[in-house]
Amino acid sequence: VQLQAFGGGLVQPGGSLRLSCATPIKVFRLALMRWYRQAPGKERELVASITDGGTTNYLDSVKGRFSVSRDNAGKTVYMQMNSLTSDDTAVYYCNLRFGSTEYWGQGTLVTVSS
Repeated sequence: VQLQAFGGGLVQPGGSLRLSCATPIKVFRLALMRWYRQAPGKERELVASITDGGTTNYLDSVKGRFSVSRDNAGKTVYMQMNSLTSDDTAVYYCNLRFGSTEYWGQGTLVTVSS
């Protein structure tokens, strides 16, 4: 397994979760790391990204609520998700891109429900 995502679960609206994605891939520190999600019946969408230099970008609907970060020494990328709503319910995937090489994690389910 090249990418292993953790941290999904059931959370009430307004709650928080922290997703993690770990990898043994040596070029992690040089890679673009991205979080995608796919809700039931919908297409996969890009939620957040962080470059090797630490520049971040977010889907408009999660700006101000989600925060992506990375630990290059630990080869892990994180996504802190706050103020969750039912619209955030989805399977979340991490993605590593280095040049033309791309890896996907297996996905972790986030369910926001009371």
